[in-house]
Amino acid sequence: MKTAISVPDEIFREVDEFAKKQNCSRSEVFVLAVAEFFERRKAWKLLRDLNAVYTEVSPETKDDLLLRRKGMRHFAKKVNKETY
Repeated sequence: MKTAISVPDEIFREVDEFAKKQNCSRSEVFVLAVAEFFERRKAWKLLRDLNAVYTEVSPETKDDLLLRRKGMRHFAKKVNKETY
């Protein structure tokens, strides 16, 4: 399916340069980026759901909360390479 989107010039230039270096189309770069975006959202949803289940099973202590937050930062840094 074809669609038209508006992209800031700087991002367009980066995508274009990346596509040329990787010998692929700009469309492929955008498809990969969107697919990765959705995978990250699924991973974060799973993490939130697991945290909710474990919190329901037994109330979270202060130490549990600190450990959970530390784990989320680690997940963001190592798996998603983002900070939240």
